[in-house]
Amino acid sequence: MSELYIRVAEDENEEPMEIPSEDDGTVLLSSVAAQFPGACGLRYRNPESQCMRGVRLVEGVLHAPESSWGNLVYVVNYPKDNKRKMEEIDAASAVKVKRGFQKTSDLIVLGLPWKTTEQDLKDYFSTFGEVIMVQVKRDAKTGNSKGFGFVRFADYETQTKVIAQRHMIDGRWCDCKLPNSKASPDEPMRSRKIFVGRCTEDMTTDDLRQYFMQYGEVTDVFIPKPFRAFAFVTFADDQVAQALCGEDLIIKGVSVHISNAEPKHNNIHQLFHNFPGGVASLAAMFGRSQYPFPSSHV
Repeated sequence: MSELYIRVAEDENEEPMEIPSEDDGTVLLSSVAAQFPGACGLRYRNPESQCMRGVRLVEGVLHAPESSWGNLVYVVNYPKDNKRKMEEIDAASAVKVKRGFQKTSDLIVLGLPWKTTEQDLKDYFSTFGEVIMVQVKRDAKTGNSKGFGFVRFADYETQTKVIAQRHMIDGRWCDCKLPNSKASPDEPMRSRKIFVGRCTEDMTTDDLRQYFMQYGEVTDVFIPKPFRAFAFVTFADDQVAQALCGEDLIIKGVSVHISNAEPKHNNIHQLFHNFPGGVASLAAMFGRSQYPFPSSHV
């Protein structure tokens, strides 16, 4: 006797799958569940009444309606709660698959205590997920930490979670960000320099140098004279400078804003119309200075 198959699908509009029957013409529920996990029965549309009918199930065995399976397509039944859970799982899996195509990146960790080692970093960030790389940047001559480092995770979701919060590492709050260095080849210094806005007159170059050294090696600090309520700080590493851009920091109890220091060819006349002393004096001052004024801040 040749083996009989019945056509089964999750939905009437989907392509059916053939499920084998037993020698007595019945179909085991386990055979259905093997192809449709969670299945608890079958139903079919009656050709005459066009109503859905359930297939009789006895102790895990499905019996053919009216002694013949015919050429009908049988639709899988799921428990309501189980079906809802399966749909949620499928949706979550789809999101994970989509995210799986998003590669992780090296994240810069700013504000590290000088004593923090690579093992300390790995131990801390491993609590979020699998870490595939850690590095503490050190001075080539002294071997001392520069106050920042890098970390990379195996999973994109972990990376997103880490970026979204601040981190207490060895007693100090640290930030973890995506490096954003966009310097063009003909402007190599631009991305290493930041503009510090909203400075007060009691802030000295030493104050700024000491403060920003916690993020990385500072190569230069410039405060214009006469005082104009801003300053420029240049780092040895462009990634540190770019990571700080857009931040509001507290220096000597005052909130200062950090942004990119733009190149000289930006149109300062258009952007600083209301600057104290007038555009002409401001333009003249910066025309004599090696430090270009930024395009985004007063």
